[in-house]
Amino acid sequence: MTLQNAAERIVVAGDGRRLAVETSGAPDGPVVFLLHGTPGSRSGPRPRPVVLYRLGVHLVCYDRPGYGDSDRQEGRRVADAAADVAAIADALGIDRFAVVGRSGGGPHALACAALLPERVTRAAVLVGLAPAGAPDLDWYSGMTDGNVDDFGLADEDAAELKLSLTERARNAQRDPMTLLEVLRPQLSESDIRVVDDVTIRRLLTDMYAEALRHGPDGWIDDVLALRRAWDFDLGAIRAPVRLWHGEQDRFSPVAHSRWLADRIANAEVQVQPGAAHFGAVEILPQTLAWLTTPELATTPQL
Repeated sequence: MTLQNAAERIVVAGDGRRLAVETSGAPDGPVVFLLHGTPGSRSGPRPRPVVLYRLGVHLVCYDRPGYGDSDRQEGRRVADAAADVAAIADALGIDRFAVVGRSGGGPHALACAALLPERVTRAAVLVGLAPAGAPDLDWYSGMTDGNVDDFGLADEDAAELKLSLTERARNAQRDPMTLLEVLRPQLSESDIRVVDDVTIRRLLTDMYAEALRHGPDGWIDDVLALRRAWDFDLGAIRAPVRLWHGEQDRFSPVAHSRWLADRIANAEVQVQPGAAHFGAVEILPQTLAWLTTPELATTPQL
């Protein structure tokens, strides 16, 4: 399979929505879909093209509905990501691929693994979340007050959540650095080290600016979707799964990955001492190598 390494294109989903897509890396390499966090966009932090070429990876990123240049899908569920990824893969002529989701993108990557078993070779989740109402998990334990407030509003007052995120999105449109400034008091020392890197900080602010350029809809819909039923069965995942988490994560606590690992066949969990939420940016190249190593990318068990 040969892909044209176009920087950007629009793919039309089955229901006519537009999805903004970027491809980068080795045109003939194994394909990995990178599903961004919340809020996020296709322009989020990822290895430089020279690193992707060295790894031999062809990376596909896209804006989830409501972010960036992708049309909104109001009321979407986490499971809906699988149909969008399949539509993008079909448009690009991709048969099989791996998926990796970061933070809020993690559940969406698991949806692809569960609902596209004949196409997903491997899946990775970096600092992901467990489903709302997960039995035997204190979902909010260890989570920052900001995340507790947002997810709590998703359960109790969606209108108030919309007002809150709309105001923050407007501030970010004027200056995307405000999102990092709001987060800073909640960051561990490990996360401060990562986001204080000039290159990573620029990548993060560029991602926020693109994600919220047309408003907060994608952010609102993500938060609501993560607290609704995901509409797929974790037990249906048969592809190998790697769950990575920084031990000091205060945004999506490590207990979420441990809970997922206990319920997904062929799952392994890696907890890194001294790392936290934004450590997922640094671990991505290693994760891409794991996802695309030939002897590991075996045919999923159906």
